[in-house]
Amino acid sequence: MKTRTIERTRTRLVPHTVDGVTEMVLDTEVIEVPAPPRDWDQLVRAAVTIGAIILVTASLVWTTASIGALLALATVSVVAYTAAVAFDASWILCMAVEWLLRYDPERAKAAQRAGRWSLAVSMAAVFAHGYVFDQLIVGVVGAVVSALAKRGWSMAMRVHARPLDSRTQQWVAKRRAALDGQLAMIPIRREHQRGQALVDAEQNALTSDPDHGSADPDQPGPDPQSGSGNPLPTLAGPMTVKDAVRTAKDSGITDPDAVLRYVHKVADANAREETVNRYLRSA
Repeated sequence: MKTRTIERTRTRLVPHTVDGVTEMVLDTEVIEVPAPPRDWDQLVRAAVTIGAIILVTASLVWTTASIGALLALATVSVVAYTAAVAFDASWILCMAVEWLLRYDPERAKAAQRAGRWSLAVSMAAVFAHGYVFDQLIVGVVGAVVSALAKRGWSMAMRVHARPLDSRTQQWVAKRRAALDGQLAMIPIRREHQRGQALVDAEQNALTSDPDHGSADPDQPGPDPQSGSGNPLPTLAGPMTVKDAVRTAKDSGITDPDAVLRYVHKVADANAREETVNRYLRSA
């Protein structure tokens, strides 16, 4: 049986005798444990994955070169080769989505269908390159490269797949649905909170009275700064500054600041203090 050695340095003192003289020296303990057998399955699985990545990379490079040369007939090379990347990248993206949805077969079907169509378009474009340049065999063989790469990656996905039975699949689907519902509520809750904050802010701006707190501005009430307990007179229609001053004084409001606030409220919001005071003295 194969073993592997583990060396550990311990600060343990042990007696050691030489020529009848004993001294305490540090001892290094060497431990040998059984070595696990080589996991050939994991090695093969890793080799399959690496091979699939190499195939996909080769297909991406070849497709980009072929389709880029075809598109370069109509546009500049930089734009042509950049656009050519999209042909193989599209089905590679679909296969990545298929891998992420491997435990949700219903959602993965859409990625599978899209991947097949993307592969067909990519192969047709590579074949078109060979046809345009009178190299049909090169076009056919080049198109097959993409098909081989996709097939190789599909095999790698099968190696890593963990198929679920029907009951377990339903259990996973229900657990995922419950979790997805909670995740979906995060942005929805934030949106509702932002909307409610805007509604509350607008209502406060339209209904609040900076001079009387939260009191209803259309309801008469006592003015705490007027110096009297008389309520503010009710609104009877449009008023001039002079009429508003006279109405306030007739109601028992004599404090200049209170009269000015009343004038701003019922007559002219831009009325000047000296004008109001002049009307108040003459009233």
